[in-house]
Amino acid sequence: GQGSRTGLPPALTAPPAPCLVPQNSLSKPGSCSSSRDAPVGNAGGIPSLSQEQRLWIKAFLSQTPPGNGAGSPGAVPGEPWWIPGLGAGMLEQPHNPIPKKTGDPNPRRKMWKTRLNSLRLPPDLLDLAQMVLRTEGPQRLPRGYEIVLSISVNNADKVGVFHVQNPFFGQRYVQVLGRRKLFHAVPYPGGAAELHFFVEGLRFPDETFSGLVSIHVSLLEPLGIPHSPIFRDTVVFRVAPWIMTPNTLPPLNLFVCSMKDNYLFTKEIQSLVAKAGCKLKLCFGYINRGDRWMQDEIELGYTHAPHKSFPVVLDSPRERGMEQLPVKELLGPDFGYVHKEPLVEAVASLDSFGNVEVSPPVSVAGKEYPLGRILIGSSFPASAGRRMTRLVRDFLFAQRVQAPVELYSDWLAVGNVNEFVTFVPASDKKRFRMLLASPAACYRLFREKQKEGQGEATMFKGKGTRPPRRGSNPAGSAGIRALLRPRQRCIDWNRDILKKELGLLEEDIIDLPALFKLDKQGKAVPYFPNTVTMMVLARDLGIPKPFGPVAGGECCLERRIRALLEPLGLRCRFLEDVASYHGSLGEVRCGTSVQRRPFAFKWWHFTP
Repeated sequence: GQGSRTGLPPALTAPPAPCLVPQNSLSKPGSCSSSRDAPVGNAGGIPSLSQEQRLWIKAFLSQTPPGNGAGSPGAVPGEPWWIPGLGAGMLEQPHNPIPKKTGDPNPRRKMWKTRLNSLRLPPDLLDLAQMVLRTEGPQRLPRGYEIVLSISVNNADKVGVFHVQNPFFGQRYVQVLGRRKLFHAVPYPGGAAELHFFVEGLRFPDETFSGLVSIHVSLLEPLGIPHSPIFRDTVVFRVAPWIMTPNTLPPLNLFVCSMKDNYLFTKEIQSLVAKAGCKLKLCFGYINRGDRWMQDEIELGYTHAPHKSFPVVLDSPRERGMEQLPVKELLGPDFGYVHKEPLVEAVASLDSFGNVEVSPPVSVAGKEYPLGRILIGSSFPASAGRRMTRLVRDFLFAQRVQAPVELYSDWLAVGNVNEFVTFVPASDKKRFRMLLASPAACYRLFREKQKEGQGEATMFKGKGTRPPRRGSNPAGSAGIRALLRPRQRCIDWNRDILKKELGLLEEDIIDLPALFKLDKQGKAVPYFPNTVTMMVLARDLGIPKPFGPVAGGECCLERRIRALLEPLGLRCRFLEDVASYHGSLGEVRCGTSVQRRPFAFKWWHFTP
């Protein structure tokens, strides 16, 4: 866990008001709404204290981000919690999973390794949120009284709390609350004192967990069994969300699988990666086990708190061979891991992370989305088609900071949103453009070339596996024209949704030529390599080479795409992927995954 603070109501951002519990005439009761007027020692069955022995005890919890000397109280249950500003929060910690048994055929189906009950290295605490228990009172509590920290049984698997001890050999950070400990009796320090605790999150928000965790401190008096609380103070933390990064953020690392048939492809992107200033990370055969679809397997995001952030890989529920990659190659002290695997629902191609996209920051009808909005593909609202597994879908919605938008992608054979929409950076005020695949734009281009006398131009000429075709201009085919209309209507449906949900105008959208044909199941597949499914590395674009009609020594599709994108300050590099990806119904983007720099914007300043 780590400390970030999401918003608190203004009343809660004021200097902390300690909760008073009667025990000393030096203080006055009623100075805090949580105070009790009955003096300690006056309970039934316990000998009364004389007036001179009555003391007041102050005790309250607060959250202090590392490096910040002043604490501030956590949110009170029932009060508005998520308001822009600072509030109590923590990071989910990347624990290392271990297999149930050696040679487990599914290395992700694991039990999480239990963290040791003590931490010896202070650097471990840099990842944790600080929580302070402040007390003020007599040197000793009356016999039988105790101060107790506690969490509910519902939060036991979501939070861990550590406390420092000082044995003879170095400091020990002992776990006092967590999966197996719901309460902890705090040794009363006497007088005015501060006790520091360190809080970690154990789960990201999901379909059954809002992300809010309450930690309580209670003063108990020995009325009977169990002891009775005189008062209770509470601090509320929120586990920091998992955040996706859009194409407009600078790239750090590009991940791609090394396969026998994509050697030339990986060589070609090395120069592109170097030009973009990021690093190329190859996943070799012993890890990928024949699975080339990197983007479908993992989505690289991050989590963030005021004192620290680190990347977190979201591992898809698909089981195609690459499931060892996140655990063996990525997970580490500063690299988190999340895997969602449905127990009942069947996993389909819409659960691949090519079906998860995120927009750049947008403003919609006065509502700001400074971290963008997640796009996920689904079936038509009135049909019973393929949908993303509810477990994954609900996880994305539960993060709350990138409100998802559902699009219609079931008309495609693979069914992923990145087959018809993506985003590229721009150097103007808008800062980005949305690219849409457009059969209509392709048809207009081919008709234009046909009227120029180039209707017999050669397509698929080059190093691809298809033989060159003459006279294959689709504009001359009545069958292809008939196929354009329903595919274009599907894209136009999504266009209207995107304009409404992202607050876009027509000038914010660029239509890239694309054609689709139908497979045996009546689903759409690309007629030629789909240029929308591109790789975006800052200003450098790795675009699938479309092998369109060649006229004047140049592919007319490449010429049109350059004319549309290069005025934005972008550099187009066309990569041949027919043999390595397109022939298996994928493209450049499907075979790569990009880790990007986190947003500068702090998520806790956003109101869902």
